[in-house]
Amino acid sequence: MFQSTPTIISVSVLTELIKETLEDNFANVWLRGEISNLSIPASGHWYFTLKDSRSQLRCAMFRSTNRRIAFRPENGQQVICQGRVSLYGQRGDVQFIGDNMEVEGIGGLQLAFEQLKKELETEGLFRQESKQSLPPFPRTVGVVTSATGAAIHDIMNVLDRRAAGIRIILRPVLVQGEQAADDVAAAITEFNQHHQAEVLIVGRGGGSLEDLQAFNSEKVARAIHRSEITIISAVGHETDFTITDFVADHRAPTPSAAAELVVKNRHDLEQQIDQLTTRLYSSLQQRLVRYHDKTQSLVNQLHSPSQLYQLKQQRFIALRQRLLTAFERHYTTKRQQLLHQSGQLDVLSPLNTLQRGFATVSLTAKPKKMVHRVKQLQEGDGLILRFRDGRIAATVTGNPQLDSTENDQP
Repeated sequence: MFQSTPTIISVSVLTELIKETLEDNFANVWLRGEISNLSIPASGHWYFTLKDSRSQLRCAMFRSTNRRIAFRPENGQQVICQGRVSLYGQRGDVQFIGDNMEVEGIGGLQLAFEQLKKELETEGLFRQESKQSLPPFPRTVGVVTSATGAAIHDIMNVLDRRAAGIRIILRPVLVQGEQAADDVAAAITEFNQHHQAEVLIVGRGGGSLEDLQAFNSEKVARAIHRSEITIISAVGHETDFTITDFVADHRAPTPSAAAELVVKNRHDLEQQIDQLTTRLYSSLQQRLVRYHDKTQSLVNQLHSPSQLYQLKQQRFIALRQRLLTAFERHYTTKRQQLLHQSGQLDVLSPLNTLQRGFATVSLTAKPKKMVHRVKQLQEGDGLILRFRDGRIAATVTGNPQLDSTENDQP
């Protein structure tokens, strides 16, 4: 019996055949499983294993594909992947090449939002102390939004109505799509580089989570955090928050509310000025009334020149009389004191002694020095004797004789 020779092929040929078979029959597969053994090398590719309770399969998502995934995968996540089955010939491993990935039970965009929010909050981008206050009277307001959307019209209507004269600079940007985040971040950077405005409104009208992706991006968040200009986040959704709402200095639920926030201080100031004007007017009225009453009182006190002259003359006469009375009283008192003191001097005066027959003796050489004792004299001394009615010169003859009693005196 004739036996045919078997066909012998190489390993490479077989792996190629298997690869073609797998890729032809499993070109679009949706796969559910749990991520494990996740590896993200410097190349940016994702390598991981998808497994369930009984089996596991090697998977890969290349950088060109995974950059479109909004969230970052983690071990233990239950995901749904869409892709194709292929064979890695160098090791002979069957692997799944992913083109898309969603977290099962939660949207990928929502997960990406939560992950980025947690990361930025940990870095401190949401800290209240780093937020800037609104300028009280901005003269130029920058707006980063779509040139054709409703947001810019709402902002301009509010500013024109409540703060005429404020300059508005619009930097048109894409607000959704793959290039929107780069566009918004670049606009914020440009405003800061050229110092074109004192406050920025960054936002758009409402939309789905997919539509708001630019305002949930890390690029825009970091551009806002770097901004030296005060930024108001104004994405048109009342209840939900975007990442820009957390990073921005101030958050407004709508673009219109952001415009009102810009001029709020100005509006409050105008009200305060009105109140102060009313108070000032009232205070001036009260002061005018007081001054009027005081002026009227002074007018009532005024007199004619003749009346003033008479009043002054009467006052002069009264003062003169008081002066004369005081002078006479003073003169009388002093005169009595003088008479009293003169009487005392007369009693003590040596002239009164002369009236009784006594005389004073002084030396001719020293007429002002009285001689009280004989021992003061010597023979030949010239004397002046003063009596009640005159003087006489005399000379000491003989030696002075002392009384016995005089010798006893000290």
